[in-house]
Amino acid sequence: MRRSSVIFMAGVLFLAAVRPALAQFTTEELQQRPFWEKLLKTAPILRSERIGEGVTNPYALYLKNGDVEQKACWKNPSGIQDGFLEGWQYEIAAYELDKLVGLNMIPPTVERDFEGRPGALSYWATTECSLLQKEERKIEFPKDALPRIDNMKYITRAWDCLVGNEDRTQQNVRYTKDWRTILIDHSRAFRSSREFTDRLMFGKNGIKKFADGKPILFRRLPRSFVEKIKALDFRTIRAAAGPYLTDNEIEAVLRRRTLLLAEIDEMIRGSGEDRVLY
Repeated sequence: MRRSSVIFMAGVLFLAAVRPALAQFTTEELQQRPFWEKLLKTAPILRSERIGEGVTNPYALYLKNGDVEQKACWKNPSGIQDGFLEGWQYEIAAYELDKLVGLNMIPPTVERDFEGRPGALSYWATTECSLLQKEERKIEFPKDALPRIDNMKYITRAWDCLVGNEDRTQQNVRYTKDWRTILIDHSRAFRSSREFTDRLMFGKNGIKKFADGKPILFRRLPRSFVEKIKALDFRTIRAAAGPYLTDNEIEAVLRRRTLLLAEIDEMIRGSGEDRVLY
């Protein structure tokens, strides 16, 4: 595969230096996202194949535009599948909200028709292993990577609280060779029923628990991330997510935002701001 001057390593943006606080991608590389968004939307499809995993029946599409070739993942689940509400539009909404709050952990994702059907097309984040594979293969995290991995774990939990993602599995947490965290699969996010607006997904009173019943917490978060969550309102989410979220789904995000900020404030009162925010 010939690569353009916009360089990706291991299927994700190559980092000259990883910033430990939040961003998985450098400012320079984040500025390149429009390039990949345009390629995903417009590049001719050379060939396609079923991926063969997951209930959403995704396809791998192989794109080429000039001397740039790129693999991407296309899916278009819609409605109830295996007892869960699925929506391809939530993949795009998650990517757009990722940009809005500075999460910078979700690969570029756009809307694109394939075989006459609309769906979400995501940059193929080829990574070293998933969290599940890491556990199955008994791979140890390097000691020097542990602080960053822990930070990303807590950020992921707070993110899933915000977007109401009920399907954060070990398969869709991915690690690059240098142990950066990439998040995929948000087709079960943006829940809007009371179950997902009265409680957060994680936290002291979270929906998800450890096997022993203890809460799954987010212990520390970047100040910049929290400040951007505070700044969210209906208008900014609507502008970012465009047609991919209903008014009710946006309101659900804002109700979870209120719960999330309240829990962070309680953590600060209990442990001190410097131990919770960095």
